[in-house]
Amino acid sequence: MVIKMPIYTKAGLPVNDILRKEKVQILENLEGKNENNILQIAILNLMPLKEDTELQLLRKLATSGKNIKITFVNVTSYICKTTAPEHMQRFYSSFEEIRNKYFDGLIITGAPVEQMDFEEVIYWKELTKIMNWSESHAKSTLHICWGAQAGLYYHYGIDKHLMDHKMFGVFNHKIDDKNSKILFNFEDGFKAPHSRHTTVYKEDIEKMPDLQIVSESDKAGVFIVENKNKNQLFVTGHLEYAKDTLDKEYKRDLAKGLTIEMPENYYKDNNPEEGPVFSWKENGDKIYSNWVNYYL
Repeated sequence: MVIKMPIYTKAGLPVNDILRKEKVQILENLEGKNENNILQIAILNLMPLKEDTELQLLRKLATSGKNIKITFVNVTSYICKTTAPEHMQRFYSSFEEIRNKYFDGLIITGAPVEQMDFEEVIYWKELTKIMNWSESHAKSTLHICWGAQAGLYYHYGIDKHLMDHKMFGVFNHKIDDKNSKILFNFEDGFKAPHSRHTTVYKEDIEKMPDLQIVSESDKAGVFIVENKNKNQLFVTGHLEYAKDTLDKEYKRDLAKGLTIEMPENYYKDNNPEEGPVFSWKENGDKIYSNWVNYYL
């Protein structure tokens, strides 16, 4: 049985009410609490639908059995068009506001900019400052999807490559490094979702003595990479995704008239009318719990 400990967030964060209905213990007041016993995690949320990502990540972090205080961070060199400015001003901190603080963990999310060169991304310079800062101000940094590709490029010079078609669906993965704590209690053949147009090449990572491939998929390619110092993790997929996230992406792109194939291995009987199968939920819970318990 997973023990859910309190997550401390800013008062009034809209997803708090959803989490409470799901029996997640959300607290909004640290007054009188000894913060030395509370893990500090910053989340640099680069996804367009901020509240969806907030909900997904808080759900997963709540399974760790630890007291955690969350600080949401945004870039200031780009103004998000899909989340109300009032939300960003009230619930997010800028890098300047946190740069003198130290965190147990930092999460850098994906972003819908993967088909652009890194240097063309409007907030790239600001992101590189944050990634540089993370080496001395975060005990462990978890990079997700485009965030993983950006981190591998910035820290190790490993570029991403455009694929012929979108890697979209739920795929089986094998474990390359059975000693890595991030996959403690996992078995070969575990499932994880992917949603991306670009990839990193296995041979490029293998050339780097400071990096270790932890997990990969025959279909989706490299999945988890860890550095030898155990303070950087790069995850190319989305184990934090909710059950309906890929479904929303698929129907959104269909509504836009975009050419999009149905997500693989996702819908029951491969029929969108039958709805998705949440085949990775337990894996998502475990990977975030492992990160908090063994890396922070």
